[in-house]
Amino acid sequence: MQTRTGAMPAFTLLALCSQQAWAGGIMLYEIGTDNAGLANAGAAARAQGPSTIASNPAGLSYLPGTQITGGLQVLYGDLSFDRDADTNVSGSGSGNGLDPIPGGSFFISHELDDHWSVGFGQYADFGLAVNYDNEWSGRYFAQNASIGGLSLVPSVAYRFNEQWSVGVGVKAMYGMLQAQTAIDRSPFGFTDRGDGQFKYKDNDWGFGANVGVIYAPQTGTRIGLTYTSKVDLDFEDGLDVKGNGPALDRLNGLNTQLDVTVPQTVTLSLFQQLDRQWALLASVNWQDWSKFGDIAVQVDTTAFGAQSTTVDADFKDTWHLSLGAQYQATPQWLWNVGVAYDSSAVSDNKRTVTVPMAESWRFATGATYALNKDTDVNVSWAMIWIGDMPVDQTKNVSGNRISGQFDSAWIQAVTGNMTWRF
Repeated sequence: MQTRTGAMPAFTLLALCSQQAWAGGIMLYEIGTDNAGLANAGAAARAQGPSTIASNPAGLSYLPGTQITGGLQVLYGDLSFDRDADTNVSGSGSGNGLDPIPGGSFFISHELDDHWSVGFGQYADFGLAVNYDNEWSGRYFAQNASIGGLSLVPSVAYRFNEQWSVGVGVKAMYGMLQAQTAIDRSPFGFTDRGDGQFKYKDNDWGFGANVGVIYAPQTGTRIGLTYTSKVDLDFEDGLDVKGNGPALDRLNGLNTQLDVTVPQTVTLSLFQQLDRQWALLASVNWQDWSKFGDIAVQVDTTAFGAQSTTVDADFKDTWHLSLGAQYQATPQWLWNVGVAYDSSAVSDNKRTVTVPMAESWRFATGATYALNKDTDVNVSWAMIWIGDMPVDQTKNVSGNRISGQFDSAWIQAVTGNMTWRF
């Protein structure tokens, strides 16, 4: 990444979208599928529909005929910051920084013969959006931002025998990034000039792969292992700066680059059918956030101009543990339930208002109803509890300080989807 004055808005965008810490960072388990109701438990081993493309492409080999799944979801929650007496910037609390976020997904699978299966998936598993009040006390660190990654994943699977299956998916991710942040045009209170502002917006394609294997040692038992490679998204745009003055004029139009790395991951899952009604599911997941490194520059102001300093994200790798169960109550009704824990990619002493991440707990449930032998309908719900997140952040030159706490942060996902078999 190039270190230049004015690169802050891109970093602000990326970091703001990290606040949920759903998977330790900004990679999502909730993508409009029934997996949401299991809190990701057993995701790499279930192989119960074409959405297995997202969790383990080897699962395609377990799907007969042609199957299609389409899903919709909405995310909503509360991320509100309360400033304390140590804050030295005028303004209020942040308000709720989370607006409702719609999403969706589409998957199709097709069995070619007894060994080969193919499929295609389209889903958004990376990114979120935040919208703080424009005049809040942390506006010089962040106002509003969004980042999104739409993945297109053609996949193929091969089943060697009753025990072993492998699968590969080629991931093309379309990344979308935009942000805006206020500029302090009156540092130290030397003048009474109003705030300036800068905006940043760009799109880019990145490419990677999903590779998976499923081993079934006996009937009713499946063990799945999936690796997803990193995806590099290279954003570049000229800053759109509002506000008069020589320092801001020099920033306006400044070419700014941001290289975002969607981390590689490894997931190990178990699916165990206990009897005709009950199944037990579990997953452990690792994400390589420590490779994120220095990802941007922060703009700071003085009485004589503006300067930039390198921002070290100082992320660390994250872990996810989940446990779930399925209960076949009747031939038509299947009930899912799950609980999960995600570690945080940010230590408490490194947390900022631009990266208000923390460990989280996920509680989820859902139900699938078979309309007939060829059509299923699923509705799922997940609650992600993040809790309190204290922040104390200061700019080195201007001394602008935001101190306080995000109180009782949480987010929920409501998902609905249908599966058709032909």
